[in-house]
Amino acid sequence: MIFPDRVLSGMRPTGAMHLGHYHGVLKNWVRLQSEYPCLFFVADWHALTTHYEETQRIGDDGWDMVIDWLASGVDPAKATIFIQSQVPEHAELFLLLSMVTPLGWLERVPTYKDQQQKLSDRDLSTYGFLGYPLMQAADILVYRATMVPVGEDQVPHIEMTREIARRFNHVFGNEPDFEAKSKVAVRKLGSEAKRFAELRTRYQEEGDADALKQARAIVDAALAVPLEDRERLFGSAEGAHRVILPEPAALLTKVSRMPGLDGQRMAKSYKNTIALREEPESVTKKIRTMPTDPARVRRIDPGEPELCPVWPLHQVYSDDATKQWVQTGCRTAGIGCLECKQPVIDAIVRELAPIRERAQRYLDNPALVRDIVADGCAKARAMAGETMRDVRSAMGLVQDQ
Repeated sequence: MIFPDRVLSGMRPTGAMHLGHYHGVLKNWVRLQSEYPCLFFVADWHALTTHYEETQRIGDDGWDMVIDWLASGVDPAKATIFIQSQVPEHAELFLLLSMVTPLGWLERVPTYKDQQQKLSDRDLSTYGFLGYPLMQAADILVYRATMVPVGEDQVPHIEMTREIARRFNHVFGNEPDFEAKSKVAVRKLGSEAKRFAELRTRYQEEGDADALKQARAIVDAALAVPLEDRERLFGSAEGAHRVILPEPAALLTKVSRMPGLDGQRMAKSYKNTIALREEPESVTKKIRTMPTDPARVRRIDPGEPELCPVWPLHQVYSDDATKQWVQTGCRTAGIGCLECKQPVIDAIVRELAPIRERAQRYLDNPALVRDIVADGCAKARAMAGETMRDVRSAMGLVQDQ
């Protein structure tokens, strides 16, 4: 890998976050920011691909969402937080990549037809909706991100991004005198030059993937070699051309399925959520009025935890002793449903308390959030600008003076 590790992830602006977002995404972001350089962005242009006629709340929803990111522990000192539409390089790369992306690649993305069916009440026969996977690719490639945290259902999007990067490098990485320049770059490896050449031959003639991995490691370690030459070496090792856009890897994450108040997946569309800034009184009321096992009509009726929507919440929040207490007490009618719900109420209120406290700081002083995002946008634009200079040059859009 010739580009430094960099993680990128984003969310469409949906307003205040709920526990499903916290357990499914934000906790993972907080962990990743301590392990890698991370970029997290508000994908407001993506919101337009399916809700182009409902733009009134996009801006406010984005700010609300960022407040919850910060309150959940996303640290602007460790991660770059920015808004997609404030970095126009995303749109420029999206446009340029569209010139070489086959139409069939977009039409075969699994979610394309799935989303059209799920959102059948909307007119999604637009170029923007068809092209949203390409915009996702541009989001990733404009930062030369090497890792993208996704669930298994999103892996096809990352594979498509890799194909687009590969195609771009093949079409535009064929610079004049590439072979001659590559030979000069190999000599800059010094004592490792011969070893690199041997590994390159092994990979190209025998398909030895381990040889390619070792050759990449040699290039990675050659910090004194200029980046442009390192790109050539990477392309040369693979038998390709100069690598301008690196292929990102899917960082598979175990997505925690947070149950909602009705037992389904927690989602705003199901109206079964608990917000991260929910007041304790509201949390208590919502959980106390949750449906339970229909067999427990009376307090003395035994029930079955596996049939009760409260049980999945115990699996998230309760320790083994409490879960055993629930299993025994419910099946013997030894505890009532309100008793069963109380440990969940206590755990959620306890979890949300520090989040609500941190959020209040930003609610009281919105300028803090604006400054964090403005700083993040400036950093993101600087990174994206470096990529776009190379992209424009490779495509012949920048002429040497």
